[in-house]
Amino acid sequence: MSLRSAINGAEPTRSEIDQMQGPVLLEFGTDWCGYCRALAPHVAELRKQFPLVKYINIEDGKGLPLGRSFQVRLWPNFVFMRDGHIVRQLARPSSKELREGFEAVGGASEAST
Repeated sequence: MSLRSAINGAEPTRSEIDQMQGPVLLEFGTDWCGYCRALAPHVAELRKQFPLVKYINIEDGKGLPLGRSFQVRLWPNFVFMRDGHIVRQLARPSSKELREGFEAVGGASEAST
């Protein structure tokens, strides 16, 4: 379950995101994006391996304020944050780059716990 659905389907504001503590992953994309759909299984597997990373799925679109605040231009776009600061931002990453993003944000994997 994404954090978005946990907060009554409302998209968080940039201010709320900047105040989040710990590791957070924002995923910007759309349901119809082929790149997003292709990476979805990798994201799901990594989310299982890194359960401490809060996950927020943002249905993005042209001109939407949250995506613009992160300068999202390509989908999927992954913003890895820790304590309100961007650690790494990736557009259309490989599965290897995604794993590196999870590791960079400091979300311990189940294998290391």
